[in-house]
Amino acid sequence: MGTSDLLYPLIGIVFTLGYLAIICEFYIKVNKTAVALLVAVVCWAIYFFFSRAPLPDDLRILGEHVSDVSQIIFFLMGAMTLVELVDSHRGFKIITDAISTTSKRKLLWIISITTFFLSSVLDNLTTAILMVSLLRKIIPIRSDRFLLSCIVIVAANSGGAWTPIGDVTTTMLWINGQISTLKIMKTLFISSIISTLVPLLFFHFFTEKGTYEISKENQKFKNEMAEPGAKMVFFLGIGSLIFVPIFKALTGLPPFMGILIGLAIVWLVTDLLHHKHEHRRHLRVPAVLTRIDTSGILFFLGILLCVNALQTAGLLKDLADLLQRTIGNQAVIVTLIGIISAIIDNVPLVAATMGMYPLSSFPMDSPLWQMIAYAAGTGGSILLIGSAAGVALMSMEKIEFFAYMKKMSLPVLIGYLAGMGAYLLLF
Repeated sequence: MGTSDLLYPLIGIVFTLGYLAIICEFYIKVNKTAVALLVAVVCWAIYFFFSRAPLPDDLRILGEHVSDVSQIIFFLMGAMTLVELVDSHRGFKIITDAISTTSKRKLLWIISITTFFLSSVLDNLTTAILMVSLLRKIIPIRSDRFLLSCIVIVAANSGGAWTPIGDVTTTMLWINGQISTLKIMKTLFISSIISTLVPLLFFHFFTEKGTYEISKENQKFKNEMAEPGAKMVFFLGIGSLIFVPIFKALTGLPPFMGILIGLAIVWLVTDLLHHKHEHRRHLRVPAVLTRIDTSGILFFLGILLCVNALQTAGLLKDLADLLQRTIGNQAVIVTLIGIISAIIDNVPLVAATMGMYPLSSFPMDSPLWQMIAYAAGTGGSILLIGSAAGVALMSMEKIEFFAYMKKMSLPVLIGYLAGMGAYLLLF
């Protein structure tokens, strides 16, 4: 397929400018979703304008990309709805009510371990928001919960990296066939644990002994009643998420079909529970759907279509060839990608690597894909802006970029490198 010499610079400039706008969203006050959607359409329009292939061929290629992206979008919509449904019933009180200690060191470990394993089932962004919200109810003084809030981000990102449903980047690799469920869990669990334990141990020894002041709001929160059917919805929702990989293995159907059947079952149950009670309308799925992060879903749509345009134009393949010629070592390349993901959103980075390295050369469960899943999932914790969970923390707790970097970046970087080193030694 021939293309004009102007295609590369034009599509590269548009994507770069759009990417800078996404990175600087907080400062320029322009929503990153709007930018991603605009850049996606403009990049494809440029490609179509300069392509020398017949129009039906180009439309077929675009259709194939839209099909792949749609699977990720449908999966995210289903998962977000399930999580929001559990939250609307206050089902997560089952977890939060179990946390009663006010010891500084004990709470550091309990919050970290809870976040790590919860994030492996929920996505890391939802887990981070849930745990930070909990901390705000337990510890009234913002400066007291600074360290705990920061360690939540590390544990959420690491916990999400080792399962196919815990982080959107791992989910992308899973849905597109780069990784399989049991293999990724087996190979990345130890590395993910290490990337959490290293900073956790560091802060354990540098946290003074003592207790936090008990918040009155915490007592009020614990006395709050869960909604009717909370336990049933909690176990059904979490069970539906866990069942998705099993469903895929049993039927061979893609993951989004598994999440849809899980959502359908929970939807039926909640309708039966609440249809006779008008005052419970907020607990039913139609009401819950209005509260899911539609903007975030559209951002994934836009950014994935952007990267698909770069892939179709041939830029990503040329970039992969350049990295191979200049660096050569794949482990070093992937480790650098993880560090870069602390500055640049990991979703487009992973999407780009999927376009750079074809499955024909790097088949399912190749070490390359496993390293990318680990690097993109955990590397974003090095800086506050490196993950959606970190950006959410910045917004919720008003934590400054440099305050996080001064306290967290070095221990997290050491943990990230230690986890990567463990993977290389073991596998």
